[in-house]
Amino acid sequence: MSLARWASDLGPTNPIILRIVANGSRRVRHLWIRSGFLAVLMVALLFGMVGQSSSLRDLAQRGAQAFTALSFVEITVICVLTPLFMAGAIAQEANPRTWEILLTTPLNRVQIVVGNLCGRLFFVIALLLGALPLMMATQLFGGVPPAAVWGSFLISACTALAVGAVAVALSIVSSAGKRSVFVFYSTVVIYLFATWAADGALRTPISAGSSTASTTLLTPVNPFLAMESLLLPANYAPPVGATGGWLRSQWMDHPARTYCAITAIGSLLLMAASAFAVRSLGSRAVRTPWWRKLSQRPSAEGREAMRVGNNPIAWRESQLRGTSFVALAGRWGFVIVGVCGGLALPILHRTGALSTQGFRTALQTVVTAETVVIVLTALNMSATAVSREREDGSLDIILTTPIQPGPYLAGKLRGIIQFLAPMLVVPTVTLGAAAVYVLARGFGAAGGVDLPVSAGTATVTLPAMLPEGALEYPPVMLGFTAFAVMVGLQWSIKSKGTIGSAVGAVFATGIVGLVLGLCGMAGGQSIPGIGAFMNALTPFNLVAAAVTPEAVAERTIEEGLTLYRSSLAVGALVAGILAAVAVWAMHRAMKTTFMFTVRKLAGTA
Repeated sequence: MSLARWASDLGPTNPIILRIVANGSRRVRHLWIRSGFLAVLMVALLFGMVGQSSSLRDLAQRGAQAFTALSFVEITVICVLTPLFMAGAIAQEANPRTWEILLTTPLNRVQIVVGNLCGRLFFVIALLLGALPLMMATQLFGGVPPAAVWGSFLISACTALAVGAVAVALSIVSSAGKRSVFVFYSTVVIYLFATWAADGALRTPISAGSSTASTTLLTPVNPFLAMESLLLPANYAPPVGATGGWLRSQWMDHPARTYCAITAIGSLLLMAASAFAVRSLGSRAVRTPWWRKLSQRPSAEGREAMRVGNNPIAWRESQLRGTSFVALAGRWGFVIVGVCGGLALPILHRTGALSTQGFRTALQTVVTAETVVIVLTALNMSATAVSREREDGSLDIILTTPIQPGPYLAGKLRGIIQFLAPMLVVPTVTLGAAAVYVLARGFGAAGGVDLPVSAGTATVTLPAMLPEGALEYPPVMLGFTAFAVMVGLQWSIKSKGTIGSAVGAVFATGIVGLVLGLCGMAGGQSIPGIGAFMNALTPFNLVAAAVTPEAVAERTIEEGLTLYRSSLAVGALVAGILAAVAVWAMHRAMKTTFMFTVRKLAGTA
């Protein structure tokens, strides 16, 4: 009986699981997330099955294509939603006082760790189980084997398990609390981008003249790559005739199976380590880091006064944000690694390590990843700028000073942009180095820097990138970042806590970027001239338009490269102006309702 009770406390009767599931099930937000998830999958299946022909062969082909699209949509949504569901594990349980209370209960260390993981992971697994009948329904049309259905389900479930295990481990070893949530989210995004880009650079055809690429060492460590190797074996298959031991055979020949094994074993090891570390939290005390002790002065005598400027809020945001060792290392590490990586791409192409197509792919991937990191950082800082002050009580003190809502919000915007200035330089330097390299014709590189591409019925020779893209990117990126900051500030003002404001700002900005991006791509494929103009409205589309124009504006390229380049330049200028107007309008509206909203939420943190 004691063994059965111990096993039951790990799962069905674990009070932590019961508390998290019972509280979360009552939230309307979770209901909307579950409903929206299934609605997205059903819409994707509906559009995937629409077609003119109704023969059995065509239905089977469309069914297989629809299932593949559903699987990638599902893994994408899981990678987006799992960190959000697990954010509470970091934000709430990272508080040492919470752990001190848990450690006084009869629960042992294993039950505490497993309860936190399974309780928050329950909602993600429920999403996967709810979508499973929809995935299995595609077998009715033929072309989808049962192994593919269960394989995609296991990859999604193992991805959620791995992300959840990391989140629970962070809640135990980190004392940063809510500040760690967005760092955790950004790290997941960067990891997926980095492994996908590195895998793309390492891919090679399985044979001469073949369009099928071989798996690489990075395939089993990325869920999207593992899913691709499982569902698209005609495009991504194991290398032919490769020799090696059992481990290499499993790694290269069965990447989907290996990915599931790696994530499951890694999650178990992480949970075991967390269980051993959880007891030490009861005696955890606040200590001054060694690096801060070395930088402290014995007294303030003789120290020059800091220059605050005409807006103390801007100085506070730009100088006092990110002063921890991890934040400083992350910020300047991003700058150093990004600049070195951007300068290394032309060198790799010049030495023959990268082909012209590989250079384009690497350039687009690197700049896009850098843009994503900067926008996420801007959203993190702005979405917590006001709500963080509401939670710690400093907002009440600031409101007693003579500063007005207009200068307060303007100072937040300017201070965050000043803080992000070194990071904003990184993608510009990357594009600038590539532009100089292209203008210099590769400094005599073998094969040059031009590449013939197909644009509709015509074949056009394009450079590795349009050099003017390095000048068009900064105003678009600066405008979009300022817009993202204002969106984050708006959510931060009207949200009670930092978690809600961060999640809302991410989704709002993501929807705006997605709509503009899809409209730009659709316009580029169907409306000459206007399509190139629309692709300059977001920095993500602009990078693609400057590096791979045939992919986003095929019709415009077919009409003429001169029209495309002029439309893109005008679009970049207009995008910067529209962003400035949007920022001004949002600032004006926010300062009008600022005092009413702040007083309404006073005392509700």
